[in-house]
Amino acid sequence: MSPATLHTWTTIFAVVLTATAGDILIAGGMRKLGDLDDIRAKSGLLGAIKAVLSSGMFLIGITCMAISFFSLLFALSDADLSLIAPATASLTFITTTAAAKFFLKENVDKRRWLAALFVCAGVALLAR
Repeated sequence: MSPATLHTWTTIFAVVLTATAGDILIAGGMRKLGDLDDIRAKSGLLGAIKAVLSSGMFLIGITCMAISFFSLLFALSDADLSLIAPATASLTFITTTAAAKFFLKENVDKRRWLAALFVCAGVALLAR
């Protein structure tokens, strides 16, 4: 593997890992927070905004998403969009599915796992 290829895949994995962490942390933070409609009914819109912005998990998730965005920009400055876009999107789908199963205890059925396997096969074809 050439240094340029290694660099490209390193940036792709940085995007994938930080996007997955961001998604999981934001979802976990919002689940902890509860129904925003209930919070807004009790405290108004500003109360709901304050509740969201005071959630540590949510803020760390937003930070991870920002890092993911800038990693994506870095990746796009170095490699072709035709590789970066599908690779990051599909690999993020796979890692988010697995993380949702193990960290958020979501029920991921066989059909979703099969879809994730097909995504893996597509990424493998892209890499060649």
